[in-house]
Amino acid sequence: MPAKTARAPARTTATGKPAAARSRETLLVDLALQGGGSHGAFTWGVLDRLLEEDRLTIEAVSGTSAGAMNAVVLAHGHLEGGREGARAALAAFWRRVSEAAALSPLKRSPLDALLGRWTLDNSPAYLAMDIATRVFSPYDLDFGLPNPLAAILADLVDFERLPSSPIKLFVTATNVHTGRPRIFRNADLSPDALLASACLPLMFQAVEIDGQAYWDGGYSGNPTMTPLINECVSDDTIIIGINPVERPGVPKSARDILNRLNEVAFNAVLLKELAMIALLRDVADPGNEKNAHWARMRVHLIRSDMLAALGASSKLNAEWDFLTMLRDEGRAAADAFLGTHGDALGHRSTLPIEHLLDPR
Repeated sequence: MPAKTARAPARTTATGKPAAARSRETLLVDLALQGGGSHGAFTWGVLDRLLEEDRLTIEAVSGTSAGAMNAVVLAHGHLEGGREGARAALAAFWRRVSEAAALSPLKRSPLDALLGRWTLDNSPAYLAMDIATRVFSPYDLDFGLPNPLAAILADLVDFERLPSSPIKLFVTATNVHTGRPRIFRNADLSPDALLASACLPLMFQAVEIDGQAYWDGGYSGNPTMTPLINECVSDDTIIIGINPVERPGVPKSARDILNRLNEVAFNAVLLKELAMIALLRDVADPGNEKNAHWARMRVHLIRSDMLAALGASSKLNAEWDFLTMLRDEGRAAADAFLGTHGDALGHRSTLPIEHLLDPR
């Protein structure tokens, strides 16, 4: 009889469990969703792909602006039909956004459409609006038109059921008077809270809630990270990034300068929070039960270089073909992340936030 081939021992984890079993274990994760207008459809695609991963259980989502819309729609859909319900709800939301924009004058120029460019920079309506917002405020030109997102959210989301969602929600808006963030949680959420989180002050009048005026949450947290740490048990946070942190060169045109200023402002608080996490993670004592959560914090990022190439005006482009292109890009980015870093989830960070502690 031929000699029996020696069988290699099963690869095990530090806990002694087989590696194959580890890959099937359920892992709690938190999600941090940035805002960015219609570029939020990229986040839709990332979420659509992550929801296919049975081993990932979403404990909480922090979102701002478009990220807040995605977060709340996901939680509502999950209540209605689990993972598939969440995926269907996100698709329905973005379809309604596209349908509402069909009557908007903010469309690509015929030449841009012919050349396959998604920018609105050459759209007469966009150019007129861009000039108007630099001269007049939303209070000077109050047309009394309702934000179409209010009706979409009221139709698609049962806000009264959100407090019973197993997914914790943290939606950020900026208090106009104090400049500080307000975090709306499940029981506080309403269409107005989401509109406040997405209220760009040059385009919309401040949204009033409980006697306080609010602007876009991006100015005070895009998104806010602290509640994901203080109020959750998950040690893994996946950031879905929309706004580029770095850009080569120096912007020269007025439009590019304003765009870069907005990107810097909308990323500043997030970068400070990540630096704080890196510092506390570095000094936390893993043997101390109170500090162990900080010591174990793992941060990950899903992003795409393609978003940086699109330009600021495309954030107002809600054509269905554009939204589905962004969705597909988001799915591809999430798939690439899972292929490259999937095994790191639950074990180590893949975003080197400790570099933020370097003052250079």
